[in-house]
Amino acid sequence: MDILDHITLCVPNVAACRPFYEQALAPLGISVAKEFGTAAAFGIEGSPSFWLFEGEKEQRPMHIAFKAPSRAHVRAFHKAALAAGGTDNGAPGVREIYHPDYYGAFVLDPNGHNIEAVCHLPVAES
Repeated sequence: MDILDHITLCVPNVAACRPFYEQALAPLGISVAKEFGTAAAFGIEGSPSFWLFEGEKEQRPMHIAFKAPSRAHVRAFHKAALAAGGTDNGAPGVREIYHPDYYGAFVLDPNGHNIEAVCHLPVAES
């Protein structure tokens, strides 16, 4: 069971960074689920769980990891995020430091946040 209901990321301009997230998260089945004013919420099947809000106060870079159903999805996320203007912060691969089946990829979004897609399944199941 997931322990978080939702998370909010404060960015200087939602309209400027929303296209990055739309493109980067699409391979994971995540899309805009709700919006109001300048805010946009992303989720799966219309259930918002990742919110972008506009704020004047600068937020320190965060690390946010999104679940991926397979290693292929992690690779697709990485490719899409780079195409959307992200900066590589760790190519897709196994990160045995976490556990033997930890397969992740890391990209810095346009505001410097470390965005990750991760799959925990063994290679035979992924």
